[in-house]
Amino acid sequence: MKRILMVATGGTIASMPEADGTGLAPALTGEELAGYVPQARGLCDLDIVQPMNIDSTNMRPSDWKRIAATIMDAYDNYDGFVVLHGTDTMAYTAAALSYLIQGSPKPIVLTGSQQPMANPFTDAKLNLYQSLLYATDDDSHDVSIVFGGSVIVGTRAHKQRTMSFNAFTSVNYPLPAIIRNDRIVREGREGMTIPGAMDGGSAQQAGRPRVYERLDEHVVVVRLTPGLGPGILDALGPDYDAVILETFGIGGIPECKGAHFEQAIFDWIDCGKTIVLTTQVSEEGLDLGVYEVGSAYANEPAILRGDDMTTEALVAKTMWALGQTREPAEVAKLFYRPVNHDRAVR
Repeated sequence: MKRILMVATGGTIASMPEADGTGLAPALTGEELAGYVPQARGLCDLDIVQPMNIDSTNMRPSDWKRIAATIMDAYDNYDGFVVLHGTDTMAYTAAALSYLIQGSPKPIVLTGSQQPMANPFTDAKLNLYQSLLYATDDDSHDVSIVFGGSVIVGTRAHKQRTMSFNAFTSVNYPLPAIIRNDRIVREGREGMTIPGAMDGGSAQQAGRPRVYERLDEHVVVVRLTPGLGPGILDALGPDYDAVILETFGIGGIPECKGAHFEQAIFDWIDCGKTIVLTTQVSEEGLDLGVYEVGSAYANEPAILRGDDMTTEALVAKTMWALGQTREPAEVAKLFYRPVNHDRAVR
């Protein structure tokens, strides 16, 4: 029987109503959550740790590093890991763990629920059971989210719905598996690359994952809206090292009277800061060369292009890349290197 470590961090799955009527807040421990799913003990030898018990709205990059450290401290003693997490920032944490723990031969699975575990109509029991089932499967590896019967690559998840049990969607990448009750279905679906395959290796040859500990937290997302002026970059300059700019459509950046985004963007780069261009449209990605309003940025190597990546992955990857180096060419090299299927290989 495989050994699985469950890392409980809080979230809706652990929440109970506050006595003062202020709403739900994490209260149940990991041990208590496991007690609601006695079938889990028949799947694996289960151990539980609780590094935090917070609403995922309060999850910070320092907490990502704490979760990663908890996993790596126990890595050699377990066959897989299940992280219980709130849904609101789960996609960010899944992406962050994909960069902090790269190419893991052992599965690192995140899950949670839309309804608390103690709710009579909860989705928590099945999500927890199926996550443990997936974590014990021989073909599972790397970071993923298991939720509502879908397995989503850790860098491709986006929370699409606030109440429905199929809360997450996979953006620009197929599901590597679905789970029907207690059966994992992979046939006819594109599987995840075996860790180490980019280096010509296999899961057995890869051994341990590549582990990183540093992140630059000074990264911000700016979504263009009609009328927003380029002065926003000047306002952000004192506090941030990188901006992820969500453009219109396939890559449109407006031309403003009297002030120009083009000048503001190149001034930002000239100050030694990083800018990433992406699209605020979820599906199909960025192509700056299609329209005149994006063409000025299409061939500038200092401007990083998000292509078909999710904003959640872009935030985590930019933090990770800047955490390793501040040399622009090296940042770009790390940024464009595919990790856990985070971007299409061109």
